[in-house]
Amino acid sequence: MDRELKQIGTIRTCYREKFGVPRQPRLVEEAWGWIEFDGEFNDPSYVRGLEAFSHIWLLFQFHQADEQRISPTVRPPRLGGNQRMGVFATRAPYRPNRIGMSVVELERVEISAETGVRLKVKGVDIVSGTPILDIKPYVPFSDSVPEAVGGFVSGEPERLELEWRCEAPSDSRHRSVIEGSLSLDPRPAYQGADAREYGSAIAGWDLRWKVESGVLYVLSAECSGSFDS
Repeated sequence: MDRELKQIGTIRTCYREKFGVPRQPRLVEEAWGWIEFDGEFNDPSYVRGLEAFSHIWLLFQFHQADEQRISPTVRPPRLGGNQRMGVFATRAPYRPNRIGMSVVELERVEISAETGVRLKVKGVDIVSGTPILDIKPYVPFSDSVPEAVGGFVSGEPERLELEWRCEAPSDSRHRSVIEGSLSLDPRPAYQGADAREYGSAIAGWDLRWKVESGVLYVLSAECSGSFDS
């Protein structure tokens, strides 16, 4: 292999930090992102016809994953963090080439003199600032496999009940993303003990929260500034 991968752009999302990002795409339908193109790729010709598709595949780089931390086995959160599976049987970020893929909803293609070419997407599971390597249209007749077997990740993850112990954001969309993300229980699977307090930065809000007896309580929510949603 004699050709390096090119970064075609960057995605800006409602997830400022890794902690709190859903572990799979489309689990939080309202989780938004903007794809901004770099250099030569900031050209409407590259996205001509893309607006006809409802969903797209994103190929990206896990740029915050430690390059030295590569192992043939990992501990999937879905198995409680206590069992090891081969890295190629998981979607863990600690991979030989650190390449990730997600299918997301394409809300719109935006082209303007001020911002250039941008794609608005929904259902993201990607931290803001992630390099985008490629974009491909989702083709239902070949990409959807209704009879597929999901192995140890079959079925959607369970969700926690969530209660606010502080004033919740007034913007319903921001609140929906926060509640959807936190209800998925971002805690490390091997640290499931109650009472510990955690922090997450989601949808322009700095949040403090904890889990007690299966209920996630949001303790504080501070707006961290304007956010392009």
